[in-house]
Amino acid sequence: MTDTYELFQQGKSLLGEGRAAQATVALEKAKRREPEKASIREALGIAYLRIQRWEEAESEFRAMLELAPADDFAHYALGRSLEKQGKAHEANGHYKLAASLRPGEAHYEARIKDLDS
Repeated sequence: MTDTYELFQQGKSLLGEGRAAQATVALEKAKRREPEKASIREALGIAYLRIQRWEEAESEFRAMLELAPADDFAHYALGRSLEKQGKAHEANGHYKLAASLRPGEAHYEARIKDLDS
């Protein structure tokens, strides 16, 4: 097992335990070693969302979409980070993209309704 993979697994484990702030340490190290890994970017973005570091979450999900433009979750999570920063119009665009990429996903569709009402 590589050191990067171990850091990633440690970060995911800490996330699973509800220790998002601690997870960012391992995940940031993993990202420095392999910045092109969407899985690392996703986990780090989730950790940032959980500790309300909206701008950092936005940055991770934007980077993730550069790597995987059709990733429905990345669009949804980017929307969440944008919404939390008061960028509702841009967020709604990403929610709509997420919903179009994964039709029937209630979480995605619910965010669109909330912002359009």
